[in-house]
Amino acid sequence: MVSPTAVKAVTAMACSSAVSMWALAFSLSFGLSECHFSVPLRIHPGKYNLSARVNVSQLHRVALKPDGSGLSFASDPTGTVNFLDMVGNLQGDSGRGYYIEMLVGTPGQKLNILLDTGSSNFAIAAAPHPYITHYFNTDLSSSFQALDRSVAVRYTQGNWEGELGIDNVSIPKGPNGTITVNIAAILSSDGFFLLGINWQGILGMAYPALARPDSSVEPFFNSVVKQLGIPDVFSLQMCGAGLSGSSTADLPGGSLIMGGAEPTLYRGSVWYTPIVEEWYYQVEVLKLEVGDQNLNLDCKEYNMDKAIVDSGTTMLRLPVKVFNAVVEAITRSSLIQEFSSGFWEGTKLACWMKGETPWRFFPKLSIYLRATNTSQSFRITILPQLYIQPITDEESMLDCFRFGVSSSANGLVIGATVMEGFYVVFDRAHKRLGFALSSCAVNGDVALSEIAGPFSAADVAADCSSGVPKEPLLWVISYALMAVCAVILVILLLLLLLPCRRRGRFGEITDESSLVRHRIK
Repeated sequence: MVSPTAVKAVTAMACSSAVSMWALAFSLSFGLSECHFSVPLRIHPGKYNLSARVNVSQLHRVALKPDGSGLSFASDPTGTVNFLDMVGNLQGDSGRGYYIEMLVGTPGQKLNILLDTGSSNFAIAAAPHPYITHYFNTDLSSSFQALDRSVAVRYTQGNWEGELGIDNVSIPKGPNGTITVNIAAILSSDGFFLLGINWQGILGMAYPALARPDSSVEPFFNSVVKQLGIPDVFSLQMCGAGLSGSSTADLPGGSLIMGGAEPTLYRGSVWYTPIVEEWYYQVEVLKLEVGDQNLNLDCKEYNMDKAIVDSGTTMLRLPVKVFNAVVEAITRSSLIQEFSSGFWEGTKLACWMKGETPWRFFPKLSIYLRATNTSQSFRITILPQLYIQPITDEESMLDCFRFGVSSSANGLVIGATVMEGFYVVFDRAHKRLGFALSSCAVNGDVALSEIAGPFSAADVAADCSSGVPKEPLLWVISYALMAVCAVILVILLLLLLLPCRRRGRFGEITDESSLVRHRIK
């Protein structure tokens, strides 16, 4: 399979006839056969209107040691890395997205910025839009510098265009200090901002390889590390508990800790898995289990064409073959005999009478990740409360739920459905991702997630990601395809004697993992 980077190059330069052929090839989908619900399950279209509150106590200041190895109490009295100030700095939930308040420009203009570990641009609204309450006015910032360089990102659904610039940014509940960062000032968009959101931009926290228009645009967190001298580590707690919200109240939704990890936000030990490649936060999934059922698929199926950890995705997204196997295993083990395919496909909700919950009918879901000791693995598990997600319908006397797992044509994506159960440490300094039990992933006295290990990885391949083409090879493939299309274009134009019109260049992101397309279901 071809990665989003290669698809971008092809679609930006290829002729329309070649694009049509590719679109036809990739439009093939796998469906689930229709079946009928049995009582007490009922299908209902539903509306989403839930949010959650979390309170964290007994906070203190800690930081990584200068070499990034392990935790120690912060000794810097200036408070450059003060985790106490960062706890609770996120708002929102998995339905609306998690966002952080930032001050942009001089004087600082207050904006809420969506947190996305699956992209690398810091892009903010710089013009009015009917769905946002305010925007960044570059004319009012004495420190804004335009770079006279256009940037555009086109998504499967929606797009934005703007101009690159540089300006000062500070985070009221972040590291102390002001930094100068690259900003994509969004001047026009279509389908990017949606009605009811409370953020005005997106903060890409991934690597330079994903930056648009190219990797020379230094991502936000790279600038923070370089200018403030903090460790190249950040950690994330998302406390929406799988709920989709549209409440007018801006409730604390979690924490983004820049520079290390805050021990009061997780329980037990942190388990680490290597970052396979530094573009997305790509990891290696060894196997999946539904309850006690091992799917018994070749481990390469789980990593086709990549497996990533992405806060900008609402769902746990699985390659089509894996998704179908999970649905089949859940159906076999569920106490409810028959389900409509619409529930699994995300087009219908399952509803019970008020006060009833369906979670006892469903099994746990487990993902095995390769450990830093590559001969071992560890298991992260989510309970049904995280993937069978409650949806409020104010006009109904029923409690309705959605399926928090979906199929993907662009790889496995560990999104909010899973991340809300764990405290995730993005240890870029050591090229690894850490998982620990989140202190807010609790419903009453029931923990909504589990973690266990180590387990032997002797029963899986030494490299489950070996079948995935890496970035340089994909560029070669892309250029070869563009050359073929160029030849076809020349021949057609010569035959038809028509003038050639130049096509605009867009940084296209076709990866369906993006929150821009899946933040509201």
